[in-house]
Amino acid sequence: MIKVGIVDCYSGPPSTYTNDVRDAFKMVTDEINAAGGVLGHQIQFVTRDSKFKVDLGLSAAKELVLRENVDILMGTINSALALAISDLAKKEKIPFLATFSKSAKITGASGHRYVFSITENTALAGKAAAAGLAQRPFVKYWIAGDDYEYGHAIADGVWENLKILKPEVELLGQSWWKVGEPDFTPYITAILAAKPDAVIVATGGRDCVPFLKAAKATGFNEKVPFYMHTATELSTLKPLGLDAPEGVIGTSNYFFYHPDTTENKAFVAAFQKTYERYPAVGAVYGAMAANFIKDAYEKAGEVDTEKFIDALEGLTVQTPVGPVTMRAYDHQAMLPMFMGVTKKSPDHDFLIATDIVTIPGDQVMPTIEEIKKARGE
Repeated sequence: MIKVGIVDCYSGPPSTYTNDVRDAFKMVTDEINAAGGVLGHQIQFVTRDSKFKVDLGLSAAKELVLRENVDILMGTINSALALAISDLAKKEKIPFLATFSKSAKITGASGHRYVFSITENTALAGKAAAAGLAQRPFVKYWIAGDDYEYGHAIADGVWENLKILKPEVELLGQSWWKVGEPDFTPYITAILAAKPDAVIVATGGRDCVPFLKAAKATGFNEKVPFYMHTATELSTLKPLGLDAPEGVIGTSNYFFYHPDTTENKAFVAAFQKTYERYPAVGAVYGAMAANFIKDAYEKAGEVDTEKFIDALEGLTVQTPVGPVTMRAYDHQAMLPMFMGVTKKSPDHDFLIATDIVTIPGDQVMPTIEEIKKARGE
């Protein structure tokens, strides 16, 4: 048996993202197990709810390693927790697949042999967002977001790259609120008073939906253009239904309606048949994680941790968005990025992304030299 331990937040707003990771992982591992498993071994997984708390999640990860004897750790949407679990994985010499946390530190400055990122990170999202925003007429910006690891990382990723691509941009100011902020109105009022051309909103999984709800209620999206990573993503838009704000610029690794390929259609059909809903971006991460595990063990030829890691480095798997390679040097999955704008659709009771621009993964990856510099190598 190959045992996987998943620590993630299954309580409150973040679950709109994390449930799809777990469910797609189960769907694909069920298929793998039904076909005989991996090298004759069945894949089993257990989950623990972090409740978006670093201490609780880290304790759960330790329990999974020391008591459940898992072979692999997976998770989590909380970047600070992901970095903590990554440290644990390094100490215990157990592979950790980061499936939703976006901090570039995970495979950048804090990267090591035992951590792999299945999702895109703030460095990739930052480059992709900057490439798209640089083509727009905005010059004067305001940055606002969650005052924690991910918020600052995504804001820095976008802004640093945007300054390179468009040196004339100007930062008028910044606003930072605590995670779980109950009232965004004072922040929105202050931002509008500064009269920026556009706003970079750096919210994490817990506050994406509440912030968009506040943007709609205050008319923020009608008064100033703003960009928010994952704003076009189904997990963010579906809970809001037709009450989501239109015209918001966002980026994501996946839409169930894009790309329009045979592989994606087959994945959507399988997920819908199993769970009676459309797959969101987390489903792609969960499916990828399962296939990376299967293919890496099969390439290794045996269930051995060190050989599994060696096999996973540089491995390419087929996904709904095309082939994705796990870059050998930094253990970062090279995912494409899709930038679009939120808009109502006559075919759905939620908003979708339109005017989608595809930015290939190899174009937004940080260079090896940048990774070495971040790690002080």
